[in-house]
Amino acid sequence: MSPAEFWTHETVRAGVGGSWLARPDRLPALTGGAAIDTRALAPGQVFFALRGERTDGHRYLGAAFEAGAALAVIDDAGGAGELPPGLPVLRVPNARAALGRLAGAYRATLGSIRAIAVTGSNGKTTTTRMIDACLGAHLRGHCSPKSYNNDLGVPLTILGARYNDQYLLCEVGANAPGEIEPLSRMIRPNIVVITSIGRAHLEGFGSLEGVAAEKASLASHLEPGGAVVLSADAPQLAPWRARFPRVISFGMSPDADLRVSAVRQSTAGLAFTLNEQHAYSLPVLGAHNASNAAAAIAVARRLGVPDDAARAALAAFTPPDMRLARTRLAGIDIINDAYNANPDSMLAALRTLRAVAPAGSRRVAVLGDMLEMGAGGPEAHRDIADAVAHERLATAAILVGPLAGLMAEPLARVGIHATTLDSADGDNALAAAGLLREGDTVLLKGSRGVGLERILAALRGRAASPTPGGIA
Repeated sequence: MSPAEFWTHETVRAGVGGSWLARPDRLPALTGGAAIDTRALAPGQVFFALRGERTDGHRYLGAAFEAGAALAVIDDAGGAGELPPGLPVLRVPNARAALGRLAGAYRATLGSIRAIAVTGSNGKTTTTRMIDACLGAHLRGHCSPKSYNNDLGVPLTILGARYNDQYLLCEVGANAPGEIEPLSRMIRPNIVVITSIGRAHLEGFGSLEGVAAEKASLASHLEPGGAVVLSADAPQLAPWRARFPRVISFGMSPDADLRVSAVRQSTAGLAFTLNEQHAYSLPVLGAHNASNAAAAIAVARRLGVPDDAARAALAAFTPPDMRLARTRLAGIDIINDAYNANPDSMLAALRTLRAVAPAGSRRVAVLGDMLEMGAGGPEAHRDIADAVAHERLATAAILVGPLAGLMAEPLARVGIHATTLDSADGDNALAAAGLLREGDTVLLKGSRGVGLERILAALRGRAASPTPGGIA
């Protein structure tokens, strides 16, 4: 079966393993793809009614029908209530699992596509976007929208591929052991990319070796002739290299196949060299992004994209939201890296703050809790404070959350003023914004659950009606 022939009501029924609760009395055209949110649903797609912490998709079948759904998949007939007349509905034991089943069945029809799967403790989304930029300059393909990297996002990405796509690019993440292998089976990657191994989600993985084992499992279902593109700067991956059929390494290590060197960072972005002879530039901050770009170049070469095309794509690259994104408000230069945080990414962001802040500018680090660190959380935060103090990465700090607050005392001992806040909610966000002043260079960095972007929103409001402020 070809991908174009896959999208029929009966094929989808077989793919999800469902039974008809409401048979199609007409045959609305299935155009391909799926959605779990009616606001993102396009006409002709399959709507999967999922139950979440705050809502239940079964209550939105009418909205799905109005949005043009050609079919709905549910697992709770009672919760669905009266079905919209004319909407075909399939009942399955578990709608979430059925979404994955359908994606696996669809992937089996994409025989000629080259599937790339990207994982790593840091840099997954940025590297995925860089790969898409490089490949898209020369090939047709489909990339995961946003950070769709779990058992919902990966199947939605796969189901969004078209029959004439030449590549399929999936981002893959995990919070606990055993989550990546089923996604590898679903994707059946031709190329696996492992960007880094770092101290992320240690509450679930327990150690860096546990993180490496989980990331390496993305290659469990590597297609014949496939390759693994991995960081040469992650020693925890060394035991796994012999298990991969073909390895292409990248990074700062002199042993890397794609060696990154001569990294230069300025307010305009990065410049770096590969293997001492190929020059590249990126309009993004963060010296670590040179290694992410090297991973993208490795994938582009593997798929036959000319170096000149990849070089031009990287030179015009736009980073994802809240990944070292630069904004200027009321004379304050803000580096927003508040999408997520772990010790390695926080240290990299702080070093970026020091590297790009103009001489004489106060370097204000607004740091939120690093979550999911387990029992090592307090020590990890103190380690960051020690690094800030030793390397003089900031001249002032605003610490948001109980764990981040542990950094205050080590910073104070070396004369770095730190203000502590319980959260970034409401008045606290306004208070943090009020501590910043014209001429500051400010870094926002914390775990997603802290929501430091609310401080940026408060600063926008203050910029519209300025009041005196500042910290010593």
